[in-house]
Amino acid sequence: MRLRIFTEPQQGASYETLLTVAKATEDLGYDAFFRSDHYTKMGDVTGEPGPTDSWVTLGALARETSRIRLGTLVTAATFRLPGPLAISVAQVDRMSGGRVDFGLGTGWFEEEHAHYGIPFPSLNERFEKLEEQLQICKGLWGTPSGETFSFGGEHYTLTDSPALPKPAQAGGPPVLVGGFGAKRTPRLAAAYADEYNVPFHQMKDTGGAFDRVRAACADAGRTRPMVYSAAQVVCCGRDEAEVRRRAEAIGRQPEELRENGLAGTPQELVDKIGGFGELGAERLYLQVLDLSDLDHLELIAAEVMGKL
Repeated sequence: MRLRIFTEPQQGASYETLLTVAKATEDLGYDAFFRSDHYTKMGDVTGEPGPTDSWVTLGALARETSRIRLGTLVTAATFRLPGPLAISVAQVDRMSGGRVDFGLGTGWFEEEHAHYGIPFPSLNERFEKLEEQLQICKGLWGTPSGETFSFGGEHYTLTDSPALPKPAQAGGPPVLVGGFGAKRTPRLAAAYADEYNVPFHQMKDTGGAFDRVRAACADAGRTRPMVYSAAQVVCCGRDEAEVRRRAEAIGRQPEELRENGLAGTPQELVDKIGGFGELGAERLYLQVLDLSDLDHLELIAAEVMGKL
């Protein structure tokens, strides 16, 4: 099981804070640093100093790190046109030496779209655009050098694109599709994804979602492997007092976090992570909400990661 650190900068984090956490992520031996792609805070926080753009941030972190994978969980297809998005991701992949994983989803938070003047179409249209964006990004990245790429869809048209720049990774970064939908999400994952992620669901529900994607892969005749992963909020302490202190720092209660996330002593985390592993998960994204608490990352690295 590989552990990845996942941050929510829209809740209030400067680039300098993200850089500190990313460097700690690398130094402590975690597999990857991921961030959300949101423009507006959620819940009872100020969100100050304000949002940071995900791909601008990752481009900078690409030059400040050397080993960890970098990515979004996940970029919203509503935020960017697919051609410019493919250029941005390819550039960050080159800047990192081929360490980008590309997560793409429909977008769901209507409020942030209203705040920044971003159109927010119906869910059906968002799924249609997501699929076309997946086709376009993979098509641009996979077009042989010297050839052009064209695409004619319901929402996007590309004509004789030079399909540049090429990512450092041949064919493009691994594609991550996440979500809990029962029909469209499994089909899209089976068709386009290298990794399928279930975000913030209990273990039994995560297993059911994995099974739906496995069935979709079988129905599609897919033979290449799929990586299965999950995301969970994390709250670890050496004893109950430390668990409670960390839970209260993020506005949660230990009992609720034990039920809906990864919370408790290091051994409790090891046991629950093992349960996700039994379901077939190979990666776990640890949602870290208090980015000032680097001791938290150190504890998990020292007392949990080595026992997996």
